[in-house]
Amino acid sequence: MKSIAIWLLAGLSVFAQGQNTPNSAPKSALDKATLEAYLRYSELWIPQVAVKIDDPKPSTISGFMDVTIHLTFNGATKDEMYYVSKDGKSIVKGTAYDIAKSPFQGNLDQITTDQQPTFGAAAGAPVNLVIFSDFQCPYCQKEAQELRKNIPAAFNDKVRVYFMDFPLTQIHPWAMKASIAGRCMYRTGQNAFWDYHDWMYQNQKEVTPETFDAKLQEYAKQKGLDALQLGRCMDDKTAAADVEKAMAQGHALQVSATPTLFLNGRKLEGGVEWPILQQLLQIEIDHKAAEAKLAAAGPAPAKADDSCCTVNIPTLVGTKK
Repeated sequence: MKSIAIWLLAGLSVFAQGQNTPNSAPKSALDKATLEAYLRYSELWIPQVAVKIDDPKPSTISGFMDVTIHLTFNGATKDEMYYVSKDGKSIVKGTAYDIAKSPFQGNLDQITTDQQPTFGAAAGAPVNLVIFSDFQCPYCQKEAQELRKNIPAAFNDKVRVYFMDFPLTQIHPWAMKASIAGRCMYRTGQNAFWDYHDWMYQNQKEVTPETFDAKLQEYAKQKGLDALQLGRCMDDKTAAADVEKAMAQGHALQVSATPTLFLNGRKLEGGVEWPILQQLLQIEIDHKAAEAKLAAAGPAPAKADDSCCTVNIPTLVGTKK
């Protein structure tokens, strides 16, 4: 599903709370009420948007604190990150980079792929592609079918794909049940999950909230699965907890659309056409190869004499008349 938008006000609203008067105390963005009022005005969040502000956390940016803000509107949620100076005077919205690390290190630090369905190259592949997906999402269907067809053919020894459940329960009524069923399949093995994954997307248009259970039982019969055992697994809170764990990870990564891909940490939201994704994958493979080559070569040796390669620009200082 394309982005879940947090609806914004189409015009300016009256805002007086954030303005200092000569006799008022200085405003601080570390005060949650002040920060919310300021951002409601600057970002044009309508009154119906619920705002929850986390406590500030130490930031990688010197002199700033990380503040995560959770927005909710009509059941849809979206998370935003802001950097607030320790004196409370400044707010920065954007992405901070550490030149010594991957530009996507923040995402990489939050992505955990243990016990997640995977296919493609072996563990340790130069490129990891993590996809947050929803079985009821038509855009996810298209992305999934392209990945399943093209990754093994083009990058089987270079790219490893991980599937993460992110059912958009507020707009997709049977997506959560489909994800839970997927976790039940995964308990019996990787192949069982991917068979189910492919079948579900192939039959997506035929499934409704009313027919989901019957369709699942039909699939189980086709595959010779124990229907009773499957039913128990569907009712088991452990399977649902696995889905919720993946969803929580998605929220932490500020996923608000399906499919959302993380290509070695690089966030690609809303689906990517295969020709473009193929180029991005190749760029990442080449980048990793160049990094490995540079690391193997070690630091460049110092030159004995650089004088032959120095361009001197004459200045007035020390110039003879």
